[in-house]
Amino acid sequence: MGACMALCSLASCASCLCGSAPCLLCSCCPSSKNSTVTRLVFSFFLLLGTLVSVIMILPGMEAQLQQIPGFCQGGSTIPGLENHVNCEVIVGYKSVYRMCFAMTCFFFFFSAIMVRVKSSKDPRAAIQNGFWFFKFLILVGITVGAFFIQDGTFHTVWFYFGVVGSFIFIIIQLILLIDFAHSWNKIWVGNAEEGNSKCWFAGLLLFTFLHYALALTAVVLFYVYYTQSDNCTEHKVFISLNLIFSVIISIISVLPKVQEAQPQSGLLQASIISLYTMYVTWSAMTNNPNRKCNPSLLALVSNVSLSESTPTNAPGQVQWWDAQSIVGLVIFLFCTLYASIRSSSNAQMNKLMQTEEGGGGYGGEGEAGKDGVHRAVDNEEEEVTYSYSFFHFHLCLASLYIMMTLTNWYQYGTYFTMPAVWVKISSSWLGLGLYLWTLLAPLIFPDRDFS
Repeated sequence: MGACMALCSLASCASCLCGSAPCLLCSCCPSSKNSTVTRLVFSFFLLLGTLVSVIMILPGMEAQLQQIPGFCQGGSTIPGLENHVNCEVIVGYKSVYRMCFAMTCFFFFFSAIMVRVKSSKDPRAAIQNGFWFFKFLILVGITVGAFFIQDGTFHTVWFYFGVVGSFIFIIIQLILLIDFAHSWNKIWVGNAEEGNSKCWFAGLLLFTFLHYALALTAVVLFYVYYTQSDNCTEHKVFISLNLIFSVIISIISVLPKVQEAQPQSGLLQASIISLYTMYVTWSAMTNNPNRKCNPSLLALVSNVSLSESTPTNAPGQVQWWDAQSIVGLVIFLFCTLYASIRSSSNAQMNKLMQTEEGGGGYGGEGEAGKDGVHRAVDNEEEEVTYSYSFFHFHLCLASLYIMMTLTNWYQYGTYFTMPAVWVKISSSWLGLGLYLWTLLAPLIFPDRDFS
């Protein structure tokens, strides 16, 4: 009897993996919509690839693989068994490049085939919302094939793909943060109007003050540790300009005319954008090849001299676990999860992110069959709640961003590069410009709806 029940359970799972159903939820899982479940599963694929990349770039991995008899070239051997695997390719920055190349190709492929899908009645929607087992096999197959790519100019060319893709993804991250800040402010202000106003407004004031305090503290630390009186001119310009820009957007966000045209604007959003801008500024400065202007966090904590903090990493040995890379990964995880479950009420943000108002919400009324098992609801029979193609393109860019973050924007033969500095700084300026546009657009075009 137990074996029969197990076979039935396996059969039901097979229908989820191979059929068009987006997911089969167990009785203890919350109900959901197929638009949300599908995005979460694709995001899980991305996070799984990220985890594999992290494992591959961990220090000492090559030495551990060399100990496997008969596995690595030049490693320990078994009599009569030759070592065929080049372990330098499956660990270090080369492995990250190949893993992220595979994920980029995977998501770009789905982005191309999902163009202009209008509803779940489109035959391509069945591919989007189901057949997970076969999708996983495709991803594994592309990954295996990527490790057979010859070195040649692959890493150099793919580095520049990563730079461009990461630049666009940083902008998307900022757009998601703006959307999150607007949603946060709207929900808390709404709660304040309905209930205990003092409590909710105190919470808004507390977090606004905290964000500004952290941003101001960052500026002071930047001037102290990342500038010198007779050096680091670029850093002084970057810090000063972004500080001035942050003050400008904060003032504009509370101007009476802006408040009248955009009632949801406020200092909470400006404080979040200012803090994120300071993070991007810090991230850019940590890629400056001038080590006198770019002390490592370890050097700052342990009082090591700047000359001693110069990295000694050999080609392929990339230290990704520095502070800015870890913070970057945390922000990436937050934005990826938020992009998977977001449900914005801002019309302009939805147009920009190719989603519908209230689409892909944070839950929904699921259906429970006679067997008591929850199944995801198809909420896209009339119209999709998000652009399938744009979502995959977003994950495609995310794969490139992960590649650059884990390798610390490493280019073969050059541990730190100025292109990485300028890409990050210019993205921060463009992001500030986008936020400024969200404030001024209702004033410039009063006849348009920017709600």
